[in-house]
Amino acid sequence: MENNQSSMTALVCLFGRAYHSLYDNPKVFDDFLARNLLSDEEFTQISGYLAGGMKFFNPEHADKLIDPQEALRWVVQTHIAPLLITRARYCEDKLKNELALGIEQYVILGAGMDTFAFRHSELLESISVFEVDHPATQQDKLNRIKTAKWKIPENLHFVPVDFIEDGLAGYLKQAGFDCLKRTYLSWLGVTQYLSKNNMLQILKAIIPIIPKGSSIVFDYSNDKSHSIEQSRKISAMAKAAGEPMKSCYGVEELESSLTQIGWQVREHLTFQDLEAKYFLNREDYYHAPENTNLILAVVK
Repeated sequence: MENNQSSMTALVCLFGRAYHSLYDNPKVFDDFLARNLLSDEEFTQISGYLAGGMKFFNPEHADKLIDPQEALRWVVQTHIAPLLITRARYCEDKLKNELALGIEQYVILGAGMDTFAFRHSELLESISVFEVDHPATQQDKLNRIKTAKWKIPENLHFVPVDFIEDGLAGYLKQAGFDCLKRTYLSWLGVTQYLSKNNMLQILKAIIPIIPKGSSIVFDYSNDKSHSIEQSRKISAMAKAAGEPMKSCYGVEELESSLTQIGWQVREHLTFQDLEAKYFLNREDYYHAPENTNLILAVVK
């Protein structure tokens, strides 16, 4: 991503969540506010871009799906939305569990166009939410919030920082983050774009600023992703948008690395787990993303 530009993948993710909320049933995850952050022109443009991508994603069947709306449906349900709705659903399900256990802060790393704080503003009466993202992406989001005429909840704090380059702790503290309060973090759709060293360095750097018992949910590309055609297509699209994917892990490799730096894995879900959890008996194109696993880890 260029220093002065918002993330293009953040907008495509926003579109994918909006599409699922508007057109798909049953819903795995209902981001009913996502559409409000996209202009009509953007929604139309992204729709056309993705529908036209049918020839890229599935050239053998492109001539059979000549209806643009059906082509769009196929692309979104097979390549764009599955990962977005799966990781968001899992993340917020686990957040509910953590709320019952007494967390007081929620940190969204690489927040993009996340709408949690507006969909669940009532929860911000008891917890503080910190959205962390690149300054350009965050400014774009703030502009969209203003256009949508949303009221920003008092306990929602925006933390504009490139934490990959500039670190995290100091910026969070400036925003009112309390290192003594039990915290839940989400880190979705980011690790794939980092080197293995950078990813582990960030996870290690988080531990000193949160108390034991704090937890994080994140997704990552598994070591089979290079052999999956769907993954190669998505990776090529991300690269074309200027945000190339850089890393993947084996299950045992990543669990071992997390243990060494101070995290304990509580749950580690693969494609098969996610398929059984969220996608059984559907009558559309949806299946769990084969190239991505999800982890819930806790500070030891």
